[in-house]
Amino acid sequence: MSSVPAPLSAVPTPQGRFGVFGGSYVPETLSLALAQLCDVYDSVRNDPKFWAELELLQRTYVGRPTPLYLASRLTSHVRSIAKSPAAGATIWLKREDLAHTGAHKINNTLGQALLTLRMGKKRIIAETGAGQHGVASATAAAHFGLSCDVYMGSEDVRRQRLNVVRMRLMGARVVEVNSGSRTLKDATNEAMRDWMGSVDHTHYIIGSVVGPHPFPMIVRDFQSVIGREARAQSLQSIGRLPDAVVACVGGGSNAAGIFYPFVDDASVKLIGVEAGGRSNKPGDHAAPLSFGTPGVLHGSLSYVLQDPAGQTADVHSCSAGLDYPGVGPEHSYWKDTGRVSYIAANDSGALEAFTLLARNEGIIPALETSHAISAAVKLAADMPRDQHVMVNLSGRGDKDVDEATRLLALPH
Repeated sequence: MSSVPAPLSAVPTPQGRFGVFGGSYVPETLSLALAQLCDVYDSVRNDPKFWAELELLQRTYVGRPTPLYLASRLTSHVRSIAKSPAAGATIWLKREDLAHTGAHKINNTLGQALLTLRMGKKRIIAETGAGQHGVASATAAAHFGLSCDVYMGSEDVRRQRLNVVRMRLMGARVVEVNSGSRTLKDATNEAMRDWMGSVDHTHYIIGSVVGPHPFPMIVRDFQSVIGREARAQSLQSIGRLPDAVVACVGGGSNAAGIFYPFVDDASVKLIGVEAGGRSNKPGDHAAPLSFGTPGVLHGSLSYVLQDPAGQTADVHSCSAGLDYPGVGPEHSYWKDTGRVSYIAANDSGALEAFTLLARNEGIIPALETSHAISAAVKLAADMPRDQHVMVNLSGRGDKDVDEATRLLALPH
């Protein structure tokens, strides 16, 4: 009797494996903390009281569900550039920019803050690049009365000054990291070092679907509220599932959140958009799924940008939130299975999309999200008019206005 293949959603294994990817490559000090986190998450996964508490927070504090918005003027633009009069799919935006704090990150930080309380810990730490996860962590800490330290590269502190002010306003300590490239990878390194010396009273709220098991699973599960809502909203607004779902991918939390509830629906194309930066040359981009090789970074096996000796490569993106040399292990698994297509949008395309959405819809997207918008416009222009493309509008662009103005040489 032939066996039925397991659905793609049936991961990770109990050992935290997504196919060959994932796992836990950490010092013994962190193994104990990770085992505790596994135990507490296992205890709440099927606990209706936990999820009811989180759902109440999502509804009354975050403002969920976020709307699914028909981007009619962006769709008109797509049809104006389509090569055929029969082409130009309709674009819909899943408005995570309207969630409290302005991005999807709050979905995860509230869930992990509840886990922190269950473990009896009083302090959280976080890493941040674009500052959105830092703001969401500071927000959760303020809401629950937890101490909070956020590690952030000094280059990102410069690029994302507004979010630094927001974090400090809510009582978080922002620790500037001046080592390496002074961006997200280096901030993550320092947060890991902190956690190794403070595990007894500190929980590290990792902001993406990266890191050692069980973080990729936990973050994906908390972020899957995006895709569950989007799926139901699509059935209601379109009358069926979308033909394609597009999301930007750095570490990959917003993409995993919207992709996961669709991953077993073979009719829905899933497209992840990485940071193509300035060029395809090493050091000019941040696209590990497009140009990387399997390797271990921050406790997990995934695709990584690295040199032949296994040293992590330098990366570049105009977007601080995508400026990372690795990616979540589930995205690596989806790449190798062929379920998700991963492409790269360059800096210039993202900046063009930043202004395009602002001027056509009155929505200023985050530079991270602008990569997805750039790819979605090109994709929709080649699709039939009766098809539908859903884009995860993962964050708003207030934080990026100064940097985008500088890069675009716009008048102040």
